This record gives sequence, structure tokens and C-alpha cells, in this order.
Amino acid sequence: MTDLDLAVVDNLLSTTRSVRKRLDLDRPVDPAVVDDCLQLALQSPTGGNSQGWRWLVVTDPALRAGLADIYARCAAGYLQQRATELKDSDPQSARVYDSAGYLVDVLHRVPVHVVPCIRGKRTADSFTNASLYGSIMPAVWSFMLALRARNLGSVLTTLHLKQEEEAAQLLGIPDGFLQVALIPVAHTDPAVFKPVARRPLEEVRFADRWPT
Repeated sequence: MTDLDLAVVDNLLSTTRSVRKRLDLDRPVDPAVVDDCLQLALQSPTGGNSQGWRWLVVTDPALRAGLADIYARCAAGYLQQRATELKDSDPQSARVYDSAGYLVDVLHRVPVHVVPCIRGKRTADSFTNASLYGSIMPAVWSFMLALRARNLGSVLTTLHLKQEEEAAQLLGIPDGFLQVALIPVAHTDPAVFKPVARRPLEEVRFADRWPT
């Protein structure tokens, strides 16, 4: 038995979406609410209890514009190209790329950018890399769930990491820390939070051995 309301929990887990086109670009976000969500994120598991995470909450308009410029240069036609390629064969994925292209145009106007970072460095060893990202990504998702519970929209983006060093210089991120994402945060229409179509579980869940 559990004292959790499973209906509420299941609804939260099944309706947290990537929000781009429905972000409210004009309504300010209370910094205290962002901090509340980050405080919850800090309860996430982290390898060896290392807690090597750092969270940059960027609200300065000039810095947001700088991040948006880096993001746009990293996108550089890729998103529109993919949307066009998938328009007929995979309309749902095409809409995702189209939505991402919209974000390129408005990112500088999104009131809060959160850049999660982790102490460490990438290596050629898959175990080390998995442990490194495993120590921050659960917290990133917890942060996004907490935002959704407060009717704040967000989306986990990584395009700017193609120019990670430039972004680090812009934000003053020291050597020894890796950026893992850029998360735009804004108020949104609660109607965006709903389940979406996914492949059936039977197609992606295997028992004991990978099927041949």
C-alpha cells in the first residue's frame, strides 16, 4: 500500500510534455517558483552521492539573447530540413522538428533559461560517461516534472552543445563542468499537458533476451 495518490502521480508522469509553441513569452516567471522546482530536483539520485550538479538560471536579457544566438547557429537549417524530409513519412516527427524551428525564432524571448551542469568530463569509456550523465539527468527530469506540476512549460534542448565552449564563455562556466542541456521555462496553457501517441509497449518491451 502507498499513501501517494497514484492517479495524480500517473497523470503527472503521463502528461509532462516538451512545450515550445505554447510558451508564454510575455509573462514573467517567479524566481522563487524555479527555486522550489530545483530544490525538488536535488532530491534525485546521483552517482556515489557526488551531487556534482550546478544549475545556471539565466534571466538576464543579454545573456538569453546570447544563448539564443548560439542555439540558432547550431540549428542552422537542420531543423527545417528534417521537418521537410519527414513531412510525408513521419508527420508526427515532422511536427516536432517544425516546433523546434519555432523555438529557434523565439528563444531569446523565453523568460528563463536553465542550464544544468555536472562536474566531470566526457571520456572514451562508456561506463564513465553513463555514470556522469546518470548523476544529473534524473534531476533534470525531476525539475521538469516539478515545473509541469506548477503549470510551467519546459523542453529539454541540447542543440547549443555543438558550441558548448562558446556558451561556457558567455556564462562564465569554469573548466571541469559540462553543460548537459538548455531548458527554456515559461508559463503555458495547461491544456498542453496531455498524453501523446507512443509505440505500443509490446513493440519495445522484451522478455529476457532481445528477439531475433
